Amino acid sequence: MSKTISIIGSGFSSLSAACYLARDGHNVTIFEKNNTIGGRARRYNKDGFTFDIGPTWYWMPDVFDRFFNDFDKKTSQFYTLEKLNPGYQVYFGVEDSVHISANLNEIYALFEKEEKGSSLELKKFLNSAKANYEVAVQDLVYKPGVSPLELISSKSLTKLNQLFSNIRKQVQSKFTNPRLKKILEFPVLFLGAKPEDTPAMYNFMNWADFGLGTWHPKGGMYEVAQGMEALALELGVTFHLNADVEKIEVDYNGNATGLVINNTFIPSDIVLSGADYCHTEKLLPKKFRQYTDNYWNNRKFAPSALLFYVGFSKKLKNVEHHTLFFDEEFDSHAEYIYDNPSWPKDPLFYASFPSITDDFFAPTGKEAATFLIPIAIGLEDNEEIRKKYFDIVIDRLEKVTNQKVKEDILFVKSYCVNDFVKDYNSYKGNAYGLANTLTQTAFLRPKIKSKKVNNLYFTGQLTVPGPGVPPALISGKIAAALINKNIHHEILV
Repeated sequence: MSKTISIIGSGFSSLSAACYLARDGHNVTIFEKNNTIGGRARRYNKDGFTFDIGPTWYWMPDVFDRFFNDFDKKTSQFYTLEKLNPGYQVYFGVEDSVHISANLNEIYALFEKEEKGSSLELKKFLNSAKANYEVAVQDLVYKPGVSPLELISSKSLTKLNQLFSNIRKQVQSKFTNPRLKKILEFPVLFLGAKPEDTPAMYNFMNWADFGLGTWHPKGGMYEVAQGMEALALELGVTFHLNADVEKIEVDYNGNATGLVINNTFIPSDIVLSGADYCHTEKLLPKKFRQYTDNYWNNRKFAPSALLFYVGFSKKLKNVEHHTLFFDEEFDSHAEYIYDNPSWPKDPLFYASFPSITDDFFAPTGKEAATFLIPIAIGLEDNEEIRKKYFDIVIDRLEKVTNQKVKEDILFVKSYCVNDFVKDYNSYKGNAYGLANTLTQTAFLRPKIKSKKVNNLYFTGQLTVPGPGVPPALISGKIAAALINKNIHHEILV
């Protein structure tokens, strides 16, 4: 039976859900508060430069392929991919860096050079990571988080013990070289928690890193969002931009009847929110909210971020498309994010220079750069603080890569906590959602289906399966499947 479905937000999870629901015959409309689609995956353009405002990493290409294949399409019909080699560069000190090759044998050689015998340990480690990837990413993460029994299968039973160990223990038991340990713990940042708080099962991210590689969609991550939008339009999805949802109307039987947008009521049979979960519940009458302020205050969130989008008048040296600056202490920075939320003293940071790979991002002879410092959510955010940290980033960039760049800066745009709140109604300005800790995994995350409003559903980084672009695509598929399952059940009843 066809239903009228209103989707709040147009991020990756909303776009994914919209495609599945429209394919299955429903009348689907997406309402986006901003003036472009994509949620966090938007663009910033200035003076011939282009920047991905949000995600810049393209990992787990099989998840994107699986999404488009579900509609008898190929990824290549919507955007062009290039595998980066090196995938990324890691700086440990002044002019001291390693390149992570797209070739596994070269990665083994790098490890062996850093620590004798470590290549054999890495092979065993990656065999485990690949097996976990096949169980988790190809099966478990596509479960709706309704029951703990979802974690039980003939394949997963052999992996359950890894839920009770952690990435740090696993890495430290196999490697002694601190540089190699940092490299192996790096992918955990995509999951939003410290290595010691992330279950060992999540080492599948190391297979995503070394085994599947780092890719670049020509034109950036916004091309992926546009590709999904094109598919959604082909399937009949309707989009409304500048449509800020003010309220979700609920009748006395606990059924959502529609949305109030710009003082206009939009009737709906089903409401699905890809917007911030906490914000969405604030759109409901209080008695229909599942989670209290105290609940959200006690969740462990992935970081927020301080970002800088910078145009340089020249090409930069000694950097790669993705460059990590791990020349300061990882654990010390993590304490400022998770244990003692405050601005970090000596921050690690990440830099993206997409114009090294793709001429689309900068005029000829110039460089587009994005710098990102992971920070705690809810921090004080003002221009003075932003300037202080931009100076830190540029000073470190100059020192570590041995080049002068300050005089070549054409412009700087910053983005931080206040912007995440303003643009995305993000809880305390979080950038990535809830961390994937043991107590926030699978069925322990906020539910896709509301327990108090019969026909209200959620998708995205605050529900199943978790933060990141590939999980967002999966979240949309899960939400759509659960909606269809419940519609079918209603018909049978």
